[in-house]
Amino acid sequence: MAVPLLAVVTFALNPSDDIWSHLFDTVLVKYVRTTLTLMIGVGFGVFLIGTGTAWLVTMCRFPGRWIFNWALLLPLAVPAYVLAFVVTDQLEYAGTVQVVLRDVFGWQNRQDYWFPEIRSLGSAIVVMTLVLYPYVYLLARAAFLEQSVCVLEVSRTLGKNPWQSFHSVALPLARPAIVIGVILALMETVNDFGTVDYFAVNTFTFGIFDVWLNMNSRSGAAQLASILLLFVLVLVGAERWARRGQRFHHTSSKYSALPSYQLNGMRATGAIAACLIPVLLGFVLPAGVLASYALEFYEETLTANYFSYVINTLTLASVSAVLAVGIGVFLAYGVRLNGSPLLRLMTRFASIGYAVPGAILAIGIVIPLGAFDNFLDALSRQAFGISTGLLMSGTTIAIIYGYLARFLALSYGTVEASLAKITPNMDGAARTLGHGPGRSLVRLHLPLMRGSLMTAGLLVFVDCMKELPLTLILRPFNYETLATFVYQYASDELLEEAALGALTIVGAGVIPVILLSISIVRSRPGRAPDGPETPQ
Repeated sequence: MAVPLLAVVTFALNPSDDIWSHLFDTVLVKYVRTTLTLMIGVGFGVFLIGTGTAWLVTMCRFPGRWIFNWALLLPLAVPAYVLAFVVTDQLEYAGTVQVVLRDVFGWQNRQDYWFPEIRSLGSAIVVMTLVLYPYVYLLARAAFLEQSVCVLEVSRTLGKNPWQSFHSVALPLARPAIVIGVILALMETVNDFGTVDYFAVNTFTFGIFDVWLNMNSRSGAAQLASILLLFVLVLVGAERWARRGQRFHHTSSKYSALPSYQLNGMRATGAIAACLIPVLLGFVLPAGVLASYALEFYEETLTANYFSYVINTLTLASVSAVLAVGIGVFLAYGVRLNGSPLLRLMTRFASIGYAVPGAILAIGIVIPLGAFDNFLDALSRQAFGISTGLLMSGTTIAIIYGYLARFLALSYGTVEASLAKITPNMDGAARTLGHGPGRSLVRLHLPLMRGSLMTAGLLVFVDCMKELPLTLILRPFNYETLATFVYQYASDELLEEAALGALTIVGAGVIPVILLSISIVRSRPGRAPDGPETPQ
């Protein structure tokens, strides 16, 4: 798992051409400025929507609250590039919105009215905010649910109104979870390629593709990837520095039902609107448009080898999910058996790929696999006079390797958390009955972790289905997945024919969203598994 990152850094420090000075003089400043602007805009947007809606559905009572509890997670199932395609299709000059406006007001052409530019940096910020705010909502809502009611009651006795209690007590206590949610959203932002490419926004990820594919410079792409990697490291380091010396502990172990502030009139209307708009724009709109297109143009989609793309996608995602869960179990159980600092450090580093954009990992995979293939080919030619060709790079093996490097953190984190809930006393009991570590894992731990293993596999499976930049770079020639199929067709203004493929990706993403919704509702201490919260 360390090979891709080491390969990128090594290749960047030892370039095979002198393109860096050209990039520095022409596009580097633009890439930095655009990427920072995109990150700031998305970060502010996901914080505002995610935290605000989490507080509303957790602490307030208004009509439809129980629906928004889970509905606010639905945009997480929509890849940003899919929403970008739908938004552009509906809002561009020939789209439904502008056509209706021209018919209603009698406008003849674009000069008769003003309409914002759709393919722009602002649109990219809005689109990514709408699909990434659930990261913040998910963690913020879980943090609010876990807070003791005692500290909130104390703030009320000191004369604080609900807004002041939120600002001065609940929000600071939830800060670690909120910051992690924002960082996850920003990591997805810097990883995105489909949205920024479609909106013509020159970010670092766009630059990596441009330098590699259009300028034919792998070393230049590696140098840009190294700078983007610094962005990710700065994100993590800044968060840790910002909360240095601070502690976030609950001061009471007593939990009871959280106070619910009844909202009426305009306040209730405002709360409904605040929760409804993100769901409508982030999920209902794209799902509805895609469904209508899929029903109308399904024959064209089926003719375009849709089923072969589905088989390719399911094969890659399934194999990657099984391997990721297996490796995650291996790493987590190894740490449980021998939790030395060195072993913990190694396992943490092995799962760092989730914080690294897919384009960086793809470059780091192509370089060593290409070198290995060239070495093996030269050896085979010399010894047997036969060319082996590309055995690793440019094959599905490279894609699966990339998926594992990027999404291993999901399976490892889930398995580690599940193992932590199994008391070590069970390990000791198994050993007294004559079971070694291997048999204890098979007969004791794996059955107890069955639900978590399924969840880990499902999360990896769905993320593999949606992954675009890594798949675009590593896929073999004439090999398409649903993500690449949708991206290529939508880029050619053929969204209608790709709608069924996009809807398939969205539908697969809804499953983990439902599981996440159930888990956060049941996460509060003092709550009965299938009933309301009870005092404890």
